[in-house]
Amino acid sequence: MSDFRVASSVTLGQPREQVFEFFSKAENLGLLTPPWLRFTIVSPLPIAMKVGALIEYQIRLHGIPLKWTSEITEWEPPHMFEDTQVRGPYRKWVHRHTFEETDEGTVVTDEVRYAVLGGAIINKLFVGGQVRKIFDYRKAKLKELFE
Repeated sequence: MSDFRVASSVTLGQPREQVFEFFSKAENLGLLTPPWLRFTIVSPLPIAMKVGALIEYQIRLHGIPLKWTSEITEWEPPHMFEDTQVRGPYRKWVHRHTFEETDEGTVVTDEVRYAVLGGAIINKLFVGGQVRKIFDYRKAKLKELFE
């Protein structure tokens, strides 16, 4: 099984604690998800974010409804956290969020390692570009929300 990686960073002119606080609320995930995915959280809110927390949601990909469950597998406020797909459309999806305080503000880095059924061909033709578009949207939305 081939793994793929997408990373994206953005500097936000706000203190790390404030930025991390935004990310610590699962309900804010919808604000960072492109509208074309029709994202909805299924889990009752609010969700206590900690290692072992499960978040269930639904997206629509090419019109097909997909259920997705993520587990918080690492939680180190206000420095980083990681969520891992336990059920969903990918063979593997591990998303690490890091928050680094600098003189310019907080550098938010998203790094996802994933694998898809069909490997490199399917990733090249269908998945890789879409994952990059999702993270480009997320980066622009973070700038809009925090600047």
